[in-house]
Amino acid sequence: MQTANIKDEVHKLADKLPDEATWDDVAYSIYVRQAVEKGIEDIKADRTISHQELKKKWKEKLANKMD
Repeated sequence: MQTANIKDEVHKLADKLPDEATWDDVAYSIYVRQAVEKGIEDIKADRTISHQELKKKWKEKLANKMD
């Protein structure tokens, strides 16, 4: 996201929150937004692995801990 658009995006985010939202709700909404954007960037940059590959890595890691 471009920095120039952040202020507009914050306004949109605030408009979606319920009237009784807390500061924790605001912080969580920002955190989720950032996490999703980072995930999309990772996908575009091919910095992801398949579910099968992840399972294989974890099985190997757990097997090494058992030794």
